[in-house]
Amino acid sequence: MKVSSTWLQKYFTEPLPASEGLADALTFHSSEVEEIKGDMLDVKILPDRAAYGLSHRGVALETAASLGIPMTSDPLRESLPEFPSTDKLTVEVDDAYVLRHLAALVHGVKVGPSPAWLKEALESVGQRSINNIVDATNYVMLNIGQPMHAFDLGKIAKDGDSTRITIRRAAAGEAVTVLTGETYTLTPDMFVIADATSGTALDIAGLKGGMASGITEATTDLLISVGTYEGTAIRKMSQALKLWTDASLRYQNKISPELGAYGMRDILKLIQDVAGGEVAGVVDVYPHPVSAQPHVPATLERINAILGTNFSVDDVKTALDRIALPHQVEGEMFTIMPTFERTDIATVQDIAEEVGRVLGYDRVLPVELPAMTTAPDQRKFRGLERFRDVLTQHGFTEISTQSFAAEGEIVLENPLQSDRPALRPTLIENMKDALTRAEFVAPAVLGTEPALKLFELGSVFKKDREHFALTLGYKQLAGKQSVNVLPETVQALADILPTSGLTLPSVIDPTICELSLENVNLEALGEGYEPVQIRLATYKQFSLYPFALRDVAVWTPAGTEESEVSLTIAGAAGDLLVRMDLFDRFEKTDATTGTSRISYAFRMVFQSDSRTLADTDIDPAMAAITEALNAKDGWEVR
Repeated sequence: MKVSSTWLQKYFTEPLPASEGLADALTFHSSEVEEIKGDMLDVKILPDRAAYGLSHRGVALETAASLGIPMTSDPLRESLPEFPSTDKLTVEVDDAYVLRHLAALVHGVKVGPSPAWLKEALESVGQRSINNIVDATNYVMLNIGQPMHAFDLGKIAKDGDSTRITIRRAAAGEAVTVLTGETYTLTPDMFVIADATSGTALDIAGLKGGMASGITEATTDLLISVGTYEGTAIRKMSQALKLWTDASLRYQNKISPELGAYGMRDILKLIQDVAGGEVAGVVDVYPHPVSAQPHVPATLERINAILGTNFSVDDVKTALDRIALPHQVEGEMFTIMPTFERTDIATVQDIAEEVGRVLGYDRVLPVELPAMTTAPDQRKFRGLERFRDVLTQHGFTEISTQSFAAEGEIVLENPLQSDRPALRPTLIENMKDALTRAEFVAPAVLGTEPALKLFELGSVFKKDREHFALTLGYKQLAGKQSVNVLPETVQALADILPTSGLTLPSVIDPTICELSLENVNLEALGEGYEPVQIRLATYKQFSLYPFALRDVAVWTPAGTEESEVSLTIAGAAGDLLVRMDLFDRFEKTDATTGTSRISYAFRMVFQSDSRTLADTDIDPAMAAITEALNAKDGWEVR
C-alpha cells in the first residue's frame, strides 16, 4: 500500500522521522517498506494484517508501536453518531454475500473540483483527483480502509418517491459497463448492486462502480453505499473477471463488518464539508451481526516460552499499550480484548508475535541448542539407500517426479494445477513421461549407452494411507541394440535383499516395472547398512551455447589400446573439444595377408563458453585430428 508520511503526520503531534527513518522503523517492527519516493512509502502489508493495515490509520497504528510515540487520535476509537433514519430508501441483500450494507441519501450536493488539501492527499499516494464526491470516497477508504461508492440518485428509478436497491446474484450473461468504460459479462455466481424498481445493474458489488449511475457535474442527489462483502466470493469474482481494484483488495482480506459504520460516519461528514448537501437518512442492513472478538488469555511464562525471551510483566504491558491492544493484568496473567478490526488476534501465539515484534526480535538472545542424547533413527532411510545403491550399481539413474496426477484415489480440494488435481496412486505414469523426455536430452544424444535405465523411489497415495513404491524404467534408444535388463535387475534385488519382504510381480513389463514396498521392513533392511560413498566431481560452469558433434573412425594395428587413440585425438583437437566417447570398436583380419587391424570410432563434442561454433571453428580441429591420426605408423582414418 502506498502511504504518505505527510498524511501519517496528521495522526501525531510529535514530528515523525524522515521517510528513510520511518521506513526502517516499519520494516523492523511491522511491514517491509519496498520503495521510497519523496514522502511516499510503498508498504508491503501481508494478508495477516491486511484487515486493518491497508489504511493510513492502520499504518499510523504500526508507526506508533514501532516508534513508541502516541497517536493524537484514533478514528476507530471515537464514538459513532446516531444516524437519521428514512422511509424513502429500502435495501434488500443476499446474505450469502453481503455481511453488512449501509446506504444513505444525501440531497443538494454541489459536484466540482476538490479542495487543495484533498487533491494533495490523494496525489501524494499516486491517486488522480476526479471530483469532490469521488475523491471523498477514495480518501475515506485510504484513511480507514473501508471501501465505498457514491451513486447519482437521479439516475436510479423511483418507486413512487422511494428508492429501492437490491444486492443480488447477476443473471447469466448480464453485462455491466464500469466507470472506466470496460464492459464485463457476469455469471450467476457474481453479484451486483441493482435498481430494484427497473432491475438495472448499477455496479459490480464490491469491485467497481457502473457507468449507468456515475457522478457528473449535474449530480445534485447522492446514494452513498458502504458495504462489507464475503471475501472469498470477492476474490473469485476478481479472478474470473480479471478485475482487481483497491476495494476488492480490502474486501478479500476480510475487513470487519463493524468498520462499515465508521466509514459511513466519515464519508457523510466529508461530503458535507467539501460538497455541501443534507443527509436525508441512513439504512443499515446487518443480517448476522458479528460478536465481539473473543478474549485471549496469555501468561508471561507462555509468551516467554514461545519467544525464547525473559521479558517482564512491564515489558509485555508496554508492548500491548504501544500496539493499542486493550488488556487486563492479574499477576503474570494477561487477558487481551482484541478490538473489532484486529481479526488476526485469536491465540496466545498471536499475542507473543505482537510482543516480540514491538519490543524487537533483536532482544531474543541466541541460545545454544541442547546436545542430542540419542542418535536419530536412520534405519528406514538407510534401507531406502540400500535399494538406491543396488540399482545405481546396475547402471540405473534415479529420477524424482511430482506427486500430483491427472487421476487418483485422493483428489485435492485446491489443486496447484488444474490438469493434475489428484495425488499419484502410482509412479508408472511419471516414469513413462520421464522415459519419453530423457530420449531427447543431451546426455542421451551424446552418450554411448544403448538404452535409458531409470528408477524412482517415492510415495504413492491410496485412500487408506501413503506408502513407498519403486519403479524401474527401461527404453532402448533408436539405432542401438541392447538386452532388456529389467528382469535381471528385479531378480538381483530379490537375490541381494532376500529377507526384505519385497513382492515381485509375476509378469515384468518390457519397459516399466513397479514394485510395492508396502510390506518391506525398511528398518530391518537398513540395520547396520552403510550407504556407498560417492565422491562428487568439482563443479564446472556449463556453457550457455549449443554444442556441435563430429565423428571420427580410424584403423589401427592389432594391440593398439583405446586410450592411445583417445589421447592422440585430445592432443590434436584443441580447447574446443569438451567430450569424447567411444561408440564403436571392431577387429578385422585380412584373409590374404593374415594381418589384423582394430577400428575405433569416437563421437566428439565441441563447445565454446563464449559463442556459438561455426564450421570455420571446427574444421581446423578436425583437420588437425586427421593429420595426427594418419601420422601414426599403421594408422589410417577411415
